[in-house]
Order: sequence, then C-alpha cells, then structure tokens
Amino acid sequence: MTAPLAAHTPMMQQYLRVKAEHPDKLVFYRMGDFYELFYADAEHAASALDITLTARGASAGAPIPMAGVPHHALEPYLAKLMRQGESVVIVEQFGDPATSKGPVERRVARIVTPGTMTDANLLDAKRECLLAAFVPTAKRAGIAWLNLASGAFTLTEVALAEAAGVLERIAPAELLLPDAAEAPTLRMRMPPLRALPEWQFDREAAQRALARQLGTLDLAGFGADDVPLAVGAAGALLNYAGGTQQSALAHVRALAVELPSAFVALDPATRRNLEITTTLSGDDAPTLHSLLDECVTAAGSRMLRQWLTQPLRDQRLLGERHDGIAAFLAQPRSATALAETLRRTVDVERVAGRIALRNARPRDLAGLRDTLARLPAVAAAVEDAATPLIASARASLALDAQWPALLTRAVAAEPAAMVRDGGVIATDYDAELDELRAIDANCGAFLVELEARERARTGIANLKVEYNRVHGFYIEVTHAQVGKIPDDYRRRQTLKNAERYITPELKSFEDRALSAQDRALAREKQLYDELLDALAPAIPALQTLAKALALLDVLANLAVRAQSLSLVRPAFAAEPGIVIRGGRHPVVERQVEAYVPNDVVLGGDRRLLIVTGPNMGGKSTYMRQTAIIALLAYCGMFVPASEATLGPLDAIHTRIGAADDLAGGRSTFMVEMTEAAYILNRATPESLVLIDEIGRGTSTFDGLALAWAIAHRLAERNRCLALFATHYFELTALASELAGCANVHFDAAEHRDGIVFLHAVADGPANRSYGLSVAKLAGVPAETIRQARSYLARLDQFSARNDVQADLFGGGAPSPTTTVAADPRASELLERLEALDPDALSPREALDALYALRKILRSDQ
Repeated sequence: MTAPLAAHTPMMQQYLRVKAEHPDKLVFYRMGDFYELFYADAEHAASALDITLTARGASAGAPIPMAGVPHHALEPYLAKLMRQGESVVIVEQFGDPATSKGPVERRVARIVTPGTMTDANLLDAKRECLLAAFVPTAKRAGIAWLNLASGAFTLTEVALAEAAGVLERIAPAELLLPDAAEAPTLRMRMPPLRALPEWQFDREAAQRALARQLGTLDLAGFGADDVPLAVGAAGALLNYAGGTQQSALAHVRALAVELPSAFVALDPATRRNLEITTTLSGDDAPTLHSLLDECVTAAGSRMLRQWLTQPLRDQRLLGERHDGIAAFLAQPRSATALAETLRRTVDVERVAGRIALRNARPRDLAGLRDTLARLPAVAAAVEDAATPLIASARASLALDAQWPALLTRAVAAEPAAMVRDGGVIATDYDAELDELRAIDANCGAFLVELEARERARTGIANLKVEYNRVHGFYIEVTHAQVGKIPDDYRRRQTLKNAERYITPELKSFEDRALSAQDRALAREKQLYDELLDALAPAIPALQTLAKALALLDVLANLAVRAQSLSLVRPAFAAEPGIVIRGGRHPVVERQVEAYVPNDVVLGGDRRLLIVTGPNMGGKSTYMRQTAIIALLAYCGMFVPASEATLGPLDAIHTRIGAADDLAGGRSTFMVEMTEAAYILNRATPESLVLIDEIGRGTSTFDGLALAWAIAHRLAERNRCLALFATHYFELTALASELAGCANVHFDAAEHRDGIVFLHAVADGPANRSYGLSVAKLAGVPAETIRQARSYLARLDQFSARNDVQADLFGGGAPSPTTTVAADPRASELLERLEALDPDALSPREALDALYALRKILRSDQ
C-alpha cells in the first residue's frame, strides 16, 4: 500500500509523480550511480532480472521495496526486459547534487518499448524492429508500421481476413490498437499489445499530424488518400513513437503506401511451409534466408530478408535485379573487392536514425566518418559492373564532401565510448576546449617543476608534490622534516608518518586544474550536441546512401551464392505457366548426400498435376522446390535448376502438413479445411497452388470425396497451376475426366533388405504406396508389420469381391455382381501365409508352419 503523496519525502514525491504518468511501465529512477525501482516495479524487476530486492524508508508503516541496477550496466537489463515485452521509463538526473536545494532535478529522458528500440546494443543487427498500429472495421483493416531505427514508415489497407497475414509477414515487435478493438488472431507469437484511446486513431487529426511531420500540405502525394484506416493507424503510431523519444522524429520524412497488387501474395501457411526465414520448428536455420545470406553488412541481410518475404510481380523490376546479379557473376573480382570494402563499413541506416534522434554515440560518428572515407573504394569496385540498378546505387555514393570533412575535423580518431568520458572531440576543432585540455595535460609537468622548486627552497630532499581524488593536490613532508617547512604551508592532512600541506600557489593551480577538467567535459558535451545538430541536414542523403550500400551488398552476395549453389537466371513469359528443368530444393540439397533433380511442366494442358507415390518418395520436396523456385524468381534472384521459365504469378498458396490449433479451438482437420477454403476462395489462373494429402484427418470416404471435389474446383473454377499430392489412388482417374489434368508419380524399388526410394518423377500414376515397407523402415515391430500385411490381404480380397472403386465417382449405382462363394479354407490359408516372415523363421519353426498349413488344407477331408 502506498501512502498519500504528501507523506513521502520530496525525492519519493518526485518519483511517484513520474510513476503516476506511466502506470503501465517500469520506472528506472536515476539516483547517483544506480537506476532504482520502487514498490511493485521493484518486485517485478527483481523477479524478471534476477536482481536483489531490498527496501528504502517506509510507507504507511511498511518498508518501501527497492531494487536497482548500475547506471553503466543498464543496457543488458533493458535488453532482457524488451525480450519479455516490458516497457521502461528512464528518468535521469539533470541537476547538480552539489548545488541543488532540495531533491535533484530529474526528468524523463526517454521511454524504451519493444517496438521503439534504437540502441545498437538492444537491436538485432540483422532484423527489423517494427512498431505497428492496427485499426479494424467490420470488413477492412488499416495497418501502419514504423522502423524507428531507420525512419521507414509504411501504410496498407486490406480486407480484414488478410490482416493477420500482413501482421505475420512484418512481425512487429509491438502492436498498437484502439482500446475497443478486438486483437487479431495470429499463428506467430503475439507481440505486446498497447490499447490506446479511440480518439488517437482519428483520421482527420492523423492527416494533420502526418502532414506536419512530412512537411507537406496533405498526403495526396504519397497515395495515402485511398487508405483512410491506415492513415488513422499511422497518426496514433507517430504520436506514440514521438512520446517515447521525447524529441522530434527528424528522420521520418516519407510515407510508403503498400499496394497488395504489387506483390506476389504469400499467405501465412505458405510462409511457414516454405521455411523462408524460420523452420517449422521455429529455428532460424536451415532456411532459405540462412542459406542465401552471406551478406557482409547487417543492412544487406535485412534487405535480403525483405526481398524474400515480399516477392514482386513487376517482371521489369525483377529483370533489373537479375541483371545486377549477372553483372557481378561476370565480374567476380568486383564482387570480391566490394565485399572487402563493405566489410569495414558501419550500419549507416541505423547511425543516421540515431543522429536524428540525438542518441548517436561518439563511436557511431567515428564509424560513419570512416565509412564515408571508403565510398570512393566502393564506387571503384562496382565501376565495371554497369547495369541500371548498380549505376543508380553508385550515383547515390556521391555524398556532399562537407559531411565527411566535418566528421574528420570534429571527431577524435579513436573517441571514447561515451561523451561523459571525454576525449570525443578532435584536437584543433575548438580553441576553448584545447586550452582547457592543455591545463589538464600540463598538470604533470607543473607538479614536477613545483616539487623541484620546493625541495630547493626548503632543503627537504624527500618532499613530494602529489594528487589524489579525495584530497586533491598536496605537498607531503615526513614528520622528521616538519621543522623545515616555510610559513606559507597550510596543513591539509595528518598521516602516521607524514604531514600533507597546501600552499597558496598550489591551491590556485588546483582550482584552475580541477575546474578545467569539469569545464572541458561540459564544453565537449556542448560541442557534441552542436555536431549532431549540424549533421541533421545530412540525414536524407545518409538514408539514400544506406539503401545503396545494402543493395550492392545484396546483389554481390546473391552472385556469389549463385556461383557456389549452381543457380541459374530464370526467364519470364507472358502467359501463365511454369517450366522447370532439373529443379532442386536448395536447402534439402545441402542436407543429403545425393539429390535427384526433377522437371516440372505446368500450364496449358497440364494445369493440375496429380502426384502419387510412396511416403518418403519425394512428393513433398518436389512440390516445395517448385514453389521455392517460383518464389526466388519473383524475388529477383537466381534459381536452383538447369533451366526455368515462369509466366505471371500473383500468389503462392500451400496446404501442406498436419497441425492443430488448440489455442484457437481448431482440430487438425479443421485447420486443413480452413486452409483449403482460403485457397479455393482466392486462387486465380496466375496462382501456384500446392495441395499435399488433403482429407487425411477424417474418414476415408469423406476425405476422398473432399479431395476429389477440391481437385475438380481447382481445375474447373480456379484454373490455377496446381500440384496435388495424394495417396488416394482413385484420384488418378481425374486425368481422364478433367481437361488440363495429368498424372505424375514417384517410384521405389523393394528388395529383401528393404526399400530404395528413387526420388525421380515420371509421368503416369503410381501402382502402390509402399506404406508397410516405410513402416518397417521406421522401426515398427515385425509382428505388427505381419499383422498389418495380413489385414491388408483381407482388405484387398474384400475390394476384389466388391469391385466398385472403378466407378466411385461415376454418379451411378454400382452394377450388381454375382460372386461364387469362396472356399473358407482358402481365406484362412491366405491369411496364415501372408502372416509368415520366412526370413525370421528358424528351420524348426518353418517345418511347424508347413505342418500347420497342411492341417488346414485337410481339415474338411
């Protein structure tokens, strides 16, 4: 229980006023060398950070819980709290404790939340940290997201059903939404949610705030008039982000409106199934991104991730990317020289953001200075790789010479980590600072000269002139020599064996020297702040430069990976279709000893391929590799094949694997049907669809009927390019009744030791599934395999006697058949024979089995 405000000390009153303004955040309150937390914040932080919980003073008769962390070690604790989804208010001391009357002046310096981190030590260098806002209505949703570290600001508006897919793609670190809105349902880990008052999402207020931020009359020039819900979301987001930084967002100077029609749609299931950036188990590797990413800059890795998760539909833009990769492939020395130079650059995008937010550190500026000095080397490295995209990036390297010159003059060659440590501003940049530093630097020489003079004046040979932080400057004389001291010596400290004195001359020097240090640090802080102000006009050029460096890194990296992974340039066609020769799955290929390439032909009279074959035969890999090749081509990258030609593509949809959604109350079969419905309601003739074993989660005939109907709709209504893998062999009959449908299969070969999967696709349907052989290979007990084989024989016999499957979907009733009653001994003999495993029998057991079979045969005689 907290006592009334007036019952607390002035310092605690100060703290409680800040806490009242931020009740949902942890308040880190600076007190000397520590950031302290009190009351519930202290208890929560002690548990979350594994730090000691203590107490300070009392409130309402009870001790006040307190916990703290050292001010110089704050960032590791902040990083831990951010990973837990917490938000933190940093309260700094702005007053001087020595001169303050009453409590030292303290103010909120910044607010750190999971979506507004900008410090290098808090951010993942290779991932974007995004703050998003979400505004839903009955049918539509507006989404805005901001990368505060770079200033990139994006808006989009989609159907409400598509909103979860957008949020899963951008994976925000923090999500804002109106307090009356229902949170979206995501399959990914839900980010921290911040419910804000409805009025903060008002569209008209947002338009005015955004226009002020961007320096424009309205938002028409950004194409934002068509996304009113997203504009409201952007206004709330801008206000929230500005409040966390306690300053203007000077680097947010543009809006990008994302139109879904510009990109190849990838639904959430497809992103998971293709393992683009995350494996199905949630790991970062092995994935498509981990395989391709050997970029030498963090910004390059982030751009590569963006390309992979947002493929383009414009074949002209894709061609420019392909041209850039081909240019570096043709000039491998250029790619090598570029990588060596870029390896020694800093993350210009994030440094520019920190300059704008005025929290750039000295070593950020030193790294930026050194990076700008290397730009001529970067330009020289790409001079021979001339394509429109590379030429445009090279032109962006021509930065105004005043900026590198300013940084060279202002920043020390090797500055300290923090401004408060001094040694940040270069010598000869400021005369006043140089003079203050000279006083401090000449201190040692003065003390040596004074010591020599005093020894000569007093005749005390062992007299010492020294300094310590507690007592300042002093003259030390042993007790045996105290009788020789002059009259102007004033005692400063008595020791066991000596006395320490101060003289008027030494006191005068002490005042000047000690104040010079403080004044030098204050002057450096002032000069550093002025330097950040002076660099502010360079931010737009630095942002353009950062994109150019990242682009060059990505193109050179993709050229190197194309060479090492044997990737080829895809071709584009005007008509829908996919033709792949010698296609491979690039990730799986690296995990196996020998990979069998396969062809895919989709389009025209082969729009729907029914894929059959044994488990583990390669069907799922075959389908995934087709989708990955299409994805890479439409990301502007080379593909794992000997040849590939692709027509227009608007979406890639997949229904692969089995997974339930217990939290959402959906069974495995319900998830399967939901994903199938999503595809059937969206696929077009320019969509690529992968369906893997649909209908497994219900009864055999229900599943078969659904699979048959879904395949019919894909072929007749959607008319998309589809690969349809199944173990329902009845579906192979679709090739004879549906135009544009064909059969392909994977085969296997059995021998006495097991089964060999051929992994090669061929035309026509498979003749069996080899399920029992795969079960044996998996380690299912031999007795269970024998029982399964026996039951399979009975099922086959039943099927043969009731031969209706040939006309399962024919629409008419099966023809009556006349069957001859079977000899009951034949059924029993067949069952016993099928159950035998000759390889597992001893000679004695084999003889016993033979006698048993003869006994059955003679049973009616």
